[in-house]
Order: sequence, then C-alpha cells, then structure tokens
Amino acid sequence: MAEPGSVPVIGIIGGSGIYEIDGLKNAEWRKMTSSFGEPSDALLFGELDGQRLVFLPRHGRGHKLSPSDLNFRANIDAMKRAGVTEILSLSAVGSLREDLPPGHFVLVDQFIDRTFARQKSFFGPGMVAHVSVADPVCGRLGDHLAAAAGELSLPCRRGGTYMVMEGPQFSTRAESELYRSWGCDVIGMTNMPEAKLAREAEICYATVAMVTDYDCWHEGHDDVTVDQVVQTLLGNADKARALIKQVVPKLSGRRDICDRGCHRALDAAVITQAGARDPVVMARLDAVAGRVLGG
Repeated sequence: MAEPGSVPVIGIIGGSGIYEIDGLKNAEWRKMTSSFGEPSDALLFGELDGQRLVFLPRHGRGHKLSPSDLNFRANIDAMKRAGVTEILSLSAVGSLREDLPPGHFVLVDQFIDRTFARQKSFFGPGMVAHVSVADPVCGRLGDHLAAAAGELSLPCRRGGTYMVMEGPQFSTRAESELYRSWGCDVIGMTNMPEAKLAREAEICYATVAMVTDYDCWHEGHDDVTVDQVVQTLLGNADKARALIKQVVPKLSGRRDICDRGCHRALDAAVITQAGARDPVVMARLDAVAGRVLGG
C-alpha cells in the first residue's frame, strides 16, 4: 500500500468493452485477496512509459458479472492493497441529452445514486465514519483528462451529472424522462458506490463516461440496432485506450498529496471513539483506513 505523497500508482477500472490495457510492459495478472470478498477478477499489473499501472476489468474478463453482482468493496480494497493512489474509471453510459450523441465522452463531476442493492461503505457497526462526497470526483484528475482529451481532439465534455440506476434492466421511458427533468446528463449502472468507496479509501477518482446510445427517451432510439451499439462500444474502447496513454505522463509527475483533499478524506471522518472500536472491523480496514487507525 502506498503512502499519500508517494510516487503515484494509477488504477484503471475498465467497463463494458474494456477488458485489458494494451501496450503495458512487464504485464502480469495477479490474483488479489481482499478483506471484503472476491474482486471482479485478477488485477493486471504493468508499466506504461515507466509509470506503474494497475488494471481491473470491472465485470471480469468476458463480462461475467452484472452491475448488481459486482463486489465494489472488494474491488476498491484490492486496488488500495495494490498501492493504487488514483483511479480512472472508464464506463459505458446512455445519453440523456440530445447534444451528447453516441461516441462522445463526458468527464462527470456529479452523481445521483439510485442504487439500492449494494454495500455502499467500508464502515458500519463497530467503526462508524462519515466521509464527504459533495464533490465526488477529483478535480485534479479531471483537469488532466480534459487536457489529454483536447490534445487528441476527442469529442469530450467537461462536467456532467451521471444518474446511477440499479439495473440490470434499463430504465422505463417514464424513468428516463424523469431523470432528464432532474438535469441528469448520462445514465449508467456502475459508478456508485464505486466513487464513494474510492473516497473512503482515500484514492483520487475520476469518471470517463463513454456514450454508447441514447436512453429510451429519444424518438429514434428504437431505430438503433444492437450492431450499431456494439460498434460504438468498440470505438469508444479504442478512444479510451488512447486517452489513457495520453493522460498517464501528466499524472506521473506528482510527488505530493492531492491538493483536492482526496488522500486525506478520513482525517476527520471516523466518529467511533478509540475505546469503542471493534478490533475485528479494524482488521478488515487495514488497507482502506490504516493511515488513520494506526494500521
């Protein structure tokens, strides 16, 4: 596990269509253990232009896990144990806006979490903590991603609200119209509680939301074929890999603690007094919260 301020280790969580990262040197898949169960897959360790990277296919290689079946806590805990200090989350989404057509990227800065069947915190009975997620993604990572996307001339918008639904079914037309009325920009099923857990683990986190189609609100949605969606998904995956290669050098130079507070998110978050803390729970939190618990 890396200490805040150490040389960064960049974690990549790949969504639909992104099950590996090409061009890595010294690449090696390693099975990681977690206090919170099994992560989605082994982690791919490697180097890109001398920068250490750790990749996790969110749904497992071959896409064998649905969003509701993902062990989000194990995924983030495994990343933390692997030394990851910042996470770039690549996620396929539907668009809720006419001006965000398929093939566009959105660097999300807000979420509305409507999931209900997931473990959303590392903390609980025996160890209570309240972490701020007012700004749920790291603006520093967003700055670098926006710059990299501009250099590649990718169709990319900075800022937007990601509506996270439970799934695995897609939304009804009435739900889709409701989310549009709320001002949401894209809709998907995976970035919550992932972003919340990354904040609890004191890992910088940013989402690259990759639009594959319009949600069912769009008049022409029924005319879109599965083949067209798949082609967009594959095209997005190629763009995402190019974006990763472009942004990695920008993140390699950091040697200090994130100035947005991500690496110190637990400083005032743990509420349970020292004498009342459950030692079993504390042991499970050795990676996530060891810095503030003395682990």
